[in-house]
Amino acid sequence: MLEPLLEVRDLHGWYGESHVLHGVDFEIMPGETVTLLGRNGAGKTTTLKSIMGIVARRRGSVRLGARELIGLPSNRIARLGLAFCPEERGIFASLTVEENLRLPPVVQPGGLGIDAIYDLFPNLRERLRAGGATLSGGEQQMLAIGRILRTGARLLLLDEPTEGLAPVIVQQIGATLRRLKREGFTVLLVEQNFRFAATVADRHYVMEHGRVVDMIPNAQLDASMPKLHDYLGV
Repeated sequence: MLEPLLEVRDLHGWYGESHVLHGVDFEIMPGETVTLLGRNGAGKTTTLKSIMGIVARRRGSVRLGARELIGLPSNRIARLGLAFCPEERGIFASLTVEENLRLPPVVQPGGLGIDAIYDLFPNLRERLRAGGATLSGGEQQMLAIGRILRTGARLLLLDEPTEGLAPVIVQQIGATLRRLKREGFTVLLVEQNFRFAATVADRHYVMEHGRVVDMIPNAQLDASMPKLHDYLGV
C-alpha cells in the first residue's frame, strides 16, 4: 500500500503568543498536487511555514516519509528535499536572473538544470542578465519557482503563486504545475483562486480557523460548489 509522502497530524502553530493553528490534519501522496483553500486568516500560509519550521513555535507531527520534522530546524528540513516558495517570492533585487537561480544550494540529486528551467520558463532565458528589481510580477514568480526546482527538492510548497498575476501568466503557471506533476513532483499549493486550483489539483483541503474542515476530491468540485462558496464566502 502506498504511504503518504507528507503526513500532518494535530499540527499547532504560533506567531509569538498568537495561537494560529489548532490541530491541522491532512496527508499528501507521492506525485499528488493538493491545495489548501480557505478565507484570509484561515491558517493556510501558517501551515506551510509550520511544515518548514519557520514559525515561532509548533507542536504535533509532520512526517516526510518516515522522518519526523517537528524538532528539526528549517535548514535541515530543506535538505531532506522539501522546498518553500513564499508569496512574497524573495527575489534578490541586486542579482541577475541567472545569479538568483544559482544562489540556493543543491540539496539532493534530481533537480532541474539551468537550461531545463529556461525551457520551462522561456521568459527567464530572455531576461537572464536582467536584475531582479526589473522583473515583472509574473517573471518574479517564474524565477521563484525555477529557483527551488534547481535544488533537487521533490516536494514543493507554493504559497499563492498566481496572486496578482495577469491571466496569461496564470495560465503559464498552471501549465508548469501540470508538467511538474507529470515529472513526478509533489506539490502542496495554497491558493485563493479555486477555479485555478481546479485546473491543477487532485484534491482540495478546506481550512477554517486554523483547522482542516473538509476534503474535496477534484472530481467532486463541481458538485461541492455550494458548500465551497459557503466556506470561502464567494
